[in-house]
Amino acid sequence: MKIKYLVMALALTTTLFSCGGKQDEKSCCEKNCKEDYEALANQYAKVTLTTDISHLTANEVEMLSLLFEAGRIMDDIFWTENLGGDKKEFLDGIKDPNARKYAEINYGPWDQLDNLRVFIPGYPAMPEGAGFYPVDMTKEEFEAWDNPDKTSQYTMVYRDENGNLQTMWFHEAYADKIQMAAEILKKASTLAEDKEFAEYLKLRAEALLTDDYYKSDIAWMNVRNNKVDFVVGPIENYVDALYGYKSAHESYILIKDLDWTAKLERYAKLLPDLQTKLPVDAKYKKEKPGSDADLAAYDVVFYGGDCNMASKTIAINLPNDERVQLKKGTRKLQLKNAMKAKFDKIVVPISDVLVVPEARKDINFEAFFSNVMFHEVAHGLGIKNTLDGSGTVRHALKEQYSALEEAKADILGLFLVTKLYEMGEYNNSTLEENYTTFMAGIFRSVRFGAASAHGKANTLEFNYLSREGAFTRNADGLYAIDFPKMKLAVEKLGGAILVAQGNGDYEYVKNWLAEDGVIKPELQKDLDKIAGYGIPKDIWYEMGMEYLTK
Repeated sequence: MKIKYLVMALALTTTLFSCGGKQDEKSCCEKNCKEDYEALANQYAKVTLTTDISHLTANEVEMLSLLFEAGRIMDDIFWTENLGGDKKEFLDGIKDPNARKYAEINYGPWDQLDNLRVFIPGYPAMPEGAGFYPVDMTKEEFEAWDNPDKTSQYTMVYRDENGNLQTMWFHEAYADKIQMAAEILKKASTLAEDKEFAEYLKLRAEALLTDDYYKSDIAWMNVRNNKVDFVVGPIENYVDALYGYKSAHESYILIKDLDWTAKLERYAKLLPDLQTKLPVDAKYKKEKPGSDADLAAYDVVFYGGDCNMASKTIAINLPNDERVQLKKGTRKLQLKNAMKAKFDKIVVPISDVLVVPEARKDINFEAFFSNVMFHEVAHGLGIKNTLDGSGTVRHALKEQYSALEEAKADILGLFLVTKLYEMGEYNNSTLEENYTTFMAGIFRSVRFGAASAHGKANTLEFNYLSREGAFTRNADGLYAIDFPKMKLAVEKLGGAILVAQGNGDYEYVKNWLAEDGVIKPELQKDLDKIAGYGIPKDIWYEMGMEYLTK
């Protein structure tokens, strides 16, 4: 019965989102009805995901093919979560090929890099809760509802036949797809030649069927000697802008870069010491991160679901479960080929437009790679539970958590590079290169817009650093960094974020992001200047087994 009424709820959502009838004021304005879909689609540069898999055995190649199948299932589930309706019906209604391509990139009619502006006529504004909650549910109704599972990361909220709110676990809501994915993972586990990876695949299959991911997360932390890796399941909370509770489905398939991984291994051992050096009072860094952290580099060959929507992830820091982080740490996986594509196609062209000529020599891939890597390291540091003992920072800050956490990782990542450089532990690039490349990276990520946690985080950083005099902008609109002021501002902002997280003050963080998480007129001029040069906002992928080199 529950499945029946969930399907009815999704059908109702699709009807509400269809063309015709009274539209939300943010939807089909005159501009929306005259979209230049080719120009929109061209904001994303095509990148083919490939790597050499000739070193894999026949069993591993067969396993890899199965992982592609499971990954596509996660992609299908995410369409429902983000769109709140049927993917095929939605896409079949779009006749313009460029409009359809742009809708596929955005997993719906809302422009993820333009504050969720509607670009397909006839659709209302995106519900804050995406497809995780009934579109007519109010916050007051949700908060008055006594249900122990309503804030779980792994439940849908829907109305039953009497209009009452109910929860349903993901493995029930998507039973057929989940069962199929689990069977594929079980089969793949029999082909895996690394015993830890085989165990992980088996436990992950069980986790998909139960929505209990702890054991499989712990098992994934033990995966170190694999050639192939697979991230799969409901993982990040970005799409739930109503509360930030619900995790969306996604998947990555990764091929390890053994040479680059060897360069990174020594940094993992430094994490406990780095926690003690954070620029904040001792009570905000009293937690000890797990020491079993992993730093590794991969070529990514598949993205599916949440991680593939609009702006593409270039590094992974998982698991998100605070219990696992405190017990074991996290694995920090750098997606080298995706990172290089963004650096070449976006960061370098932006620096040529907005950075003073004499500083452009300091923009390099080693610095970009390191900044992203230590961003992921920084996710595992700081504080996971509020000082008042009321629960996790994630739950205390609700939908504001993701943006502040991304800002923390950005700023503390640069802080960590600085400390390691001073300790003589880092020499891949100079601090001038890291700081200048970081500045160019802010302009890249600010373009993601306020609807993106990463976009809002980078806007907060830009506004804060500007007030602190960390950089100057000359009459020609070109930026230069004041390195002493930048260093002090990074420490100050990093400390402020850690305090805000430890205090768990929702209203304070909400007001801070409302003030600093917005693009102001001068910055908008710079972004318009970038757009005028036709620099892509992000990338989209051509991917599949057929693109891999055997």
